[in-house]
Amino acid sequence: MPKLSRRLQELQKKVEDRLYPPLEAINLLKETATAKFTESAEAHIRLGIDPKYTDQQLRTTVVLPKGTGQEVRVAVIARGEKVSEAIAAGADVAGSEELIDEIQKGRMDFDKLIATPDVMPQVAKLGKMLGPRGLMPSPKSGTVTFDLAQAISEFKAGKLEYRADKTGIVHVRFGKAEFAAEDLLVNLKALQESVDRNRPTGAKGRYWRTFYIAATMGPSIQLDIGALRDLKLTDAA
Repeated sequence: MPKLSRRLQELQKKVEDRLYPPLEAINLLKETATAKFTESAEAHIRLGIDPKYTDQQLRTTVVLPKGTGQEVRVAVIARGEKVSEAIAAGADVAGSEELIDEIQKGRMDFDKLIATPDVMPQVAKLGKMLGPRGLMPSPKSGTVTFDLAQAISEFKAGKLEYRADKTGIVHVRFGKAEFAAEDLLVNLKALQESVDRNRPTGAKGRYWRTFYIAATMGPSIQLDIGALRDLKLTDAA
């Protein structure tokens, strides 16, 4: 087991072994974000699902109302007028077969790849390159669509894709530690509602198991799931 740094050992002393109300947990996250760079605010949620079964898999998107704090570079693969439409809508990169060729040769200067349905047969051959990086377009993630303007706008504004890993844990960045606590709370509430709304049909028994938040280089803080679920959006705004 790796040895904890002195900095992290000191920060862990500030975290009590208890469930924290949402706003208190977020304020503690901000207090423990002491690295020499701007840390992200991360959520780590263990759910009562077994993703090896198709009806217990969770893969979807959430729009964070207060944004992610990150500049998202969007690439689009389309045909004809849709390429021009993508550029006009704010895509950083757009093209057709020539862009597919460039990606095959190693071009990866984008954070999100959107494709129109008619080019997906060609995009499919990029699966081995894009899949491991989480960049393969998918209808479930909203990255296969003819409505390019809306998709580009949403991803640049704070739309994130997330999924449960093979152990049933969801890892999501929900902003930057430098955000106002109230803004992080609004984003966290949106995430909780999304996870509830997209509960897999095969999930049985207790769905929410544990919910921790942390800054990128900070200690884990256990959140009171019930308190967050009971929170009204008007209270969080």
